[in-house]
Amino acid sequence: MRLGKGRKSPDEMTFLEHLEDLRKRLFYSAIALIAGFFPCWIFREKFFEILSRPVMQYLPPGTKFSFLTLTAPFMMYLKIAFLASLFFTAPFIFLQIWYFVAPGLFQKEKKYVIPFVLMTTLFFSLGAAFAYFAVFPWACRFFLTVAKDFQPVLTPDQYLGFAMKVLLGIALVFELPTLIFFLAKMELVTAGWMIRNFKYAVLVVFIVAAVITPTPDPVTQSIVAVPMLALYGLGILIALVVGRGKAKARRAGTETAG
Repeated sequence: MRLGKGRKSPDEMTFLEHLEDLRKRLFYSAIALIAGFFPCWIFREKFFEILSRPVMQYLPPGTKFSFLTLTAPFMMYLKIAFLASLFFTAPFIFLQIWYFVAPGLFQKEKKYVIPFVLMTTLFFSLGAAFAYFAVFPWACRFFLTVAKDFQPVLTPDQYLGFAMKVLLGIALVFELPTLIFFLAKMELVTAGWMIRNFKYAVLVVFIVAAVITPTPDPVTQSIVAVPMLALYGLGILIALVVGRGKAKARRAGTETAG
């Protein structure tokens, strides 16, 4: 397995071994999700109440969701429980991701397992919180304002799909600093390279923001894009610190050898 030019993994694995390892990591992650599902199912109504607050605050008191098919509420609660389970088991799932890529790392890089799990979990949670408290309420108010001359009839399946796209999309985008940290550690990106390509990063950020934001207006897209650019800037600082650390280590090694 190769992770970059001139980088040969100390633990070579065949393609079939990679597939077997991937199957094992997916299996463990699925077991964790299922194990977390049952406790979350007990509190499914509370979770849905929390998830529905961003839109309910803009509706008249007493407004309830409507369902068009008999199974819609049950399926919604299933998705709610799995979504909650995903967030509660995220550290374990990120750990499985690390174990999958670990065979392609050098021994000194494998020690970053704990920082990786902590950083991915932290930024995943921060992204979901930002989506829930900032982006989602804004989007709900936007759509309800546009439809002020109509009577809203909200269905749970449509609303949940809308919410999951926003929450998970932004939560994953917030993993950018973690990704940059480890790419810099592997010397696949540098702060200088990121600065030189900043204009392309701006274009990509606004394209991603347009995809994951639920409204077409530029204000909502900017609400997502600006923090993403801030994360990119944070990534530049991270890459700069990592690069300086590696340069210092190389100089120390050269002096010791000399």
